[in-house]
Amino acid sequence: QVQLVESGGGLVQAGGSLRLSCAASGRTFSRYAMGWFRQAPGKEREFVAAISWSGSSTYYADSVKGRFTISRDNAKNTVYLQMNSLKPEDTAVYYCARAMGPRVPTTSSGDFGSWGQGTQVTVSS
Repeated sequence: QVQLVESGGGLVQAGGSLRLSCAASGRTFSRYAMGWFRQAPGKEREFVAAISWSGSSTYYADSVKGRFTISRDNAKNTVYLQMNSLKPEDTAVYYCARAMGPRVPTTSSGDFGSWGQGTQVTVSS
């Protein structure tokens, strides 16, 4: 069972930046697509971004396109989410997730089988 550990969350002012990291255990990290989701209080978990096993394909929610960048370093078993131009509506717990295979089939949370514990991101206005 893979373990995913997120880090990098915190409090930032609107317009600021944060970089989230997600470190995965085990030796199979490079075989799987990875994704980031978020959940704000009182709302359902929503897709943020995803990346294929090689990093050649990336996907973003419309709400973060142009502001967030997902990347991965397979040598370090780590996936990143660079978040720029943050807005108060980006406030949420951010979760790292591993897909069922090397490619991103959909952006549905049901296609991601392993999840981290989440890291809080708070953007003040």
